[in-house]
Amino acid sequence: MGNRIIVMEDDKFLREFYSFVFRKMKITADILEDGDLFFQKLEAEHYDLVIMDLSLKNTYYNNEKVDGVALSRMVKKNNKLKHIPVIVVTAHLVNYHSKHLFDDSLADDYVIKPIGDVNVFIEKIENTIEQFKQN
Repeated sequence: MGNRIIVMEDDKFLREFYSFVFRKMKITADILEDGDLFFQKLEAEHYDLVIMDLSLKNTYYNNEKVDGVALSRMVKKNNKLKHIPVIVVTAHLVNYHSKHLFDDSLADDYVIKPIGDVNVFIEKIENTIEQFKQN
């Protein structure tokens, strides 16, 4: 069975980018921006990885506006879901503010966008999935 990824992204261009990359990798990817649907799918289906945009602007969960920091933290604090690795994606440069956001998210790793080298991005995804499958 191939790897499955769920992506939370509200930018249309990046949604298309992820769709293209994961199709080329032969990875099944659900690319969403709806927080309620995100958790419904996470609880009902098997996923090997979550990719989470930190600065979601149009995302709601339980009728409340949420960002990727909050959603990532909810995944990692949920006993049924915390085994799924989370990679957060942020446009913030690596500085105190972005380190704080990453720490608050409880995510397992991060990627800075724009994603300049797709091969490095793919390698990070593959390594993270493999690392968590071994644990």
